[in-house]
Order: sequence, then structure tokens, then C-alpha cells
Amino acid sequence: MTLFEEAKEVIAGGVNSPARSFGGVGGDPVFFKSGKGAWIKTEDNREMIDYVGSWGPLILGHAFPPVINAIKEAVNDGLSFGAPTTIETRLARKVCQFMPSIERVRMVSTGTEATMSAIRLARGYTKKDIIIKFEGCYHGHSDSLLIKAGSGALTHGVPSSPGIPSSLAKHTITLPFNDIESVINTFRIMKDKIACVIIEPIAGNMNMIKPIPGFLETVKEECLLSNAVLIFDEVMTGFRVAKGGAQSIYDIKPDITTLGKIIGGGLPAAAFGGRQEIMSHLAPEGPVYQAGTLSGNPIAMVAGLVTLESIEGKDFYKSLDLKCSTLMTGMSEIAKKFHLPLEVTHLGGMFGFTFNQNGPIKNYNDIIKSDIGLFKRFFHGMLTENIYLAPSAFEAGFISSAHTDKEINITLEATEKVLSSLKS
Repeated sequence: MTLFEEAKEVIAGGVNSPARSFGGVGGDPVFFKSGKGAWIKTEDNREMIDYVGSWGPLILGHAFPPVINAIKEAVNDGLSFGAPTTIETRLARKVCQFMPSIERVRMVSTGTEATMSAIRLARGYTKKDIIIKFEGCYHGHSDSLLIKAGSGALTHGVPSSPGIPSSLAKHTITLPFNDIESVINTFRIMKDKIACVIIEPIAGNMNMIKPIPGFLETVKEECLLSNAVLIFDEVMTGFRVAKGGAQSIYDIKPDITTLGKIIGGGLPAAAFGGRQEIMSHLAPEGPVYQAGTLSGNPIAMVAGLVTLESIEGKDFYKSLDLKCSTLMTGMSEIAKKFHLPLEVTHLGGMFGFTFNQNGPIKNYNDIIKSDIGLFKRFFHGMLTENIYLAPSAFEAGFISSAHTDKEINITLEATEKVLSSLKS
């Protein structure tokens, strides 16, 4: 019996999150037991170079000594109190320092909880119901956000999962990412009813797609004109593409930002925060209720604080971006050598690539035209060469400060070997 078959006997689907199941590439998922730096070790003792990084949090690599040592020290004082601790304040202060748009913050345990709470707060603050999201952007699995696009730009969505009432879907409008005209048209018709817009400023859940010039600016402007709350979902991009997140790169201040992944340093932690005027509507100060027994868990807060302190150096992101550039440029050149259509992109410690011959990728409709079959073969070929990539053509990849020229060169050598075999 395989490890996956054994897991399926007691775990629903054999995994505790569908992204781990290899459903997008076929075969059984790999089981890991340890990690160090840029490398991870499987249960059968294969060592692999990791470009998933626990889906983004491990910007310093696996088992970064200062983080591990801080966790060990904190554990000796207890695991949880369900009461305030000073470490929560220290991490909150660091978050506000890194992201000036955040004047007050509330710690939670998951990205899903952060986005769900941010939307409830936006609705409570504006006293309006309609939310706008964008096709291909993922904001967790709360009911309001698992809504597919309707048949037209102004058509309300439909539930994308059983268990979500259709009556709830009528409050969600899904628009195409990077479609400026659809944003303007929707606000012209619905502006008095829109509570908020939630968006990944850089999409990372349909591979990696950057905003086109003017797109985020238009969203911000329309929110201002309609008294709607702009929520940037930076669960993935926060502290990953830049110290101040994507909002610092595009120079746009959202009203609320949701954070996760890196903020917990590899442990379960997330947050949402924004303008004091809006955040003051949260209980116990205001009427919008939100709570969590393990929110601000001191062990996770320690891991997050040490992680943020470790990425403050002025050249940290410059170095990370250079590594991503070397990897993506190298893969692109190898693909050209074999006349394979590989589109690549990167920013900071985040990258994306897709086998697509239709030119620059701007939205979900573009990305689904990619050669998924070719990606699957490439993924398994790289896995054979001990390179662990995200097991889906629709996920971004991540690099850490622990990745060196050695790991990148090994990866490029494997890329050439695999693409050569796929072309022959």
C-alpha cells in the first residue's frame, strides 16, 4: 500500500488541502519529511530542490535557524493563552511599518479567515452588500468568494461548489482580470450598491499574472468615486514581491489589505488591516463581529516577527529578484532552443511560467489556453530530476534566499534535459 493509499483510508481525499493532491498533474503526491534551506527530503529519502516553499511562506528557506531557534525558545513559555501577548503588538507594529496603508491590524489564523473577515468588515462599514471579485483570483474558500463568473460582465455569479446557497451568489459580481472597461461599466451601473472590490494585485492562483498599466489605478479610482472599500489580497504577494507588498510596487494604497503565508514564517497565521476609520468598526470597538480562539498565537507571531526582521535588509529583494530573473530567463532561453512556447514572468521572490503560444498572458481566458498536457509531462520530468515545482499549471512558484547559483544551475540543467526529451 502506498503512503497516499494509506492516507486516503483516514483523510478525506488523502490530503488536507486539494492543492496537494496532484489532481492537476496526475499520479500520487509526494510525501515529505524534512527540509533545509532550498532542499526538501521525501519519505523515501530523495532530496529535491523546492520551488513551492510551503506555497510561499518560506522566503528564507526551510528551517531557517533564527526562526527555528526563536520558536524553540518561545515554546518553553507555553503554546497558547487565548489572551493578549506583547509579541502580537510587536508583529503588528512591524506590519504597519512595512505597509503604511495599514494603520490598524487584526491577527487571524488563515488567509481564508482574513479575506472573509475583510469582506464582512467592508460590508458593515459601507452598509452595502455587493462585492466585486475577479475571475481567476482566489481568496480562500469562504462562501461569498467561491463564485464563478456569470455569462456577462454585469451578470451575478453562480456558486462554484455545492453547499453554497444561490441566494448568496447574487451578492457577488465576477469580472475579468485586467479588463478596465468592465470595471468602469460595472461601477456606472452598480456603484450605489457596491460594498467592496477584492483583488489580488498580482494574480498568483492562475499562474502569475501582473496587472496591465492603468488597471489597478482604475479599480482604485472607481472605489473612491463610489465609496466602496478596496481590498488588496496580499496573502501571497505580501512581503513576497517586495517588503511593502505589491501595493508598494504599484504605488496604490488599498483601504484594507489581507496578509498570510510569510506573516507566519511557516506557521499558520494571517491578518487583515487598513485605515483606522474602517478598522474601528471591528468588535470590541465597533459593531462588526470577528473573533478567533487561536488568533495571534504567540508561537506563530514569533516565527512571523523573526521572518520579517530577517528580510529588512535593503538588498534582500534585489537579490531575490535577480535569482528569479536568472531562473526564468534561463528556462525561457532553453525553451526557445527547442522551439517550445514558454511564457515566463517574475517579481521579487515569485515567478510563473506557462507553455502558451498566444503571447502575453493577461487573464484567466488567456491562461486556460496553455498546453496543460505539456506542463504535466514537464512537471513529472522535473520531479524525476528531483526538482519540485507546484503540481499545477495554474499556480505561481517561489524562490527563497536559500536558493543559490548552485540550485539554479542544477534546475536549468534539469530543464534542458527534460525539455529535450519532450521535444524528441
